[in-house]
Amino acid sequence: MSGTGARGHRGGGRAGGTGRTGGGTPGRGPRRTGRPTRRPAQVAEPIDVHDPDGVRLQKVLASAGLGSRRACEQLIAAGRVSVDGQIVTELGVRVDPLTAVLHVDGMRVQLDSSVVTIALNKPVGVVSTMHDPEGRPSLAQYVANREERLFHVGRLDADSEGLLLLTNDGELANRLAHPSHGVPKTYLVEVQGRVRESLGKQLKAGVELEDGTVTVDEFKIVQVASHASLVEIVLHEGRNRVVRRLFDEVGHPVDRLVRTRIGPIRLGDLRPGRTRVLSKTEVGSLMTAVGM
Repeated sequence: MSGTGARGHRGGGRAGGTGRTGGGTPGRGPRRTGRPTRRPAQVAEPIDVHDPDGVRLQKVLASAGLGSRRACEQLIAAGRVSVDGQIVTELGVRVDPLTAVLHVDGMRVQLDSSVVTIALNKPVGVVSTMHDPEGRPSLAQYVANREERLFHVGRLDADSEGLLLLTNDGELANRLAHPSHGVPKTYLVEVQGRVRESLGKQLKAGVELEDGTVTVDEFKIVQVASHASLVEIVLHEGRNRVVRRLFDEVGHPVDRLVRTRIGPIRLGDLRPGRTRVLSKTEVGSLMTAVGM
């Protein structure tokens, strides 16, 4: 130790160099190792989500259909519930059901009972609009008994059938329709001609249309006959008549097109022209899919 101090003293005007780290030569600065300097990780400050005038969190969850209050207390204690992005494990926390954003196991919990989302199996010949000036059959006739002002999410051309969503949640409708969220849609397509196995690879690589390239996420041959084929495809495109134009381009015109799924919502056994109200769990899964 004394030797080190003597060398520092003999440095005269360089005595300040003894405060440097890295063992560099005096006067030349610290030795560089080529490794970036690590900074201490920034730890986010916890957010106080407790609202003294609110409702107990377990009661809010139970009212949203997540189970009994006891079951909801267990969800909270297990760290499976977040409020406004903050994991909550204390049972005494109160929240405002009108403003709080709740997730259970990462899935959004729908708290607003006035919000409704409906699945419709749109028949062939119906246009995807709430009112058609030409007098063609429209979506309005299938929800005429609803008091809410409903928006249809996306479109299906008049010749196509299958799953269509209607909701009075404007933000959900906009997000589901916006291509940036890339919500996948599944179609069962009957096309002309015998489909070859290599078609899936071609569609996944991308097919150039007049308004840009279309890429299919998944492709499966369901059935093949000499004159026609049944295939299932998944894509997140929302352009007008994109599926029909895609198969026209590859030489297999579409005879029948049925949309069977939008994100996590399936058409299931819903008959043409019939509707059903989505459960809160289904709506929550939709909201989660678009980052709400």
